[in-house]
Amino acid sequence: QVQLVESGGGLVQAGGSLRLSCTASGRTERFFNWAWFRQPPGKEREFVGSIVWNTGTAYYADSVKDRFTISRDAARNVLYLQMSSLKPEDTANYYCAAGLISTISIRTPRAYSYWGQGTQVTVSS
Repeated sequence: QVQLVESGGGLVQAGGSLRLSCTASGRTERFFNWAWFRQPPGKEREFVGSIVWNTGTAYYADSVKDRFTISRDAARNVLYLQMSSLKPEDTANYYCAAGLISTISIRTPRAYSYWGQGTQVTVSS
């Protein structure tokens, strides 16, 4: 069984920074793509970014490109999301996810088999 546990969320002022972590346990070596999604209040879950675990190649949503950075510590099985220049519209519950190699777009939740419980990020204006 695979478990993903996010941490690092909180309240921050606009323009500030936060770093989220996602610690994975279990048989994680099977997973090819790892991602961050977010779900703003009253809205659907949306893609933030993803990373190919073996190569470190990352992809981002246009809304966060140049502000957010995804990285991983393969030795410790930890996924990170470094967020800077935060805006009130970044307020959401942030989830990490892991998926097998697939033909499904990495930007859709269906591409991922395992999810964390989420961590809340609130950006005040």
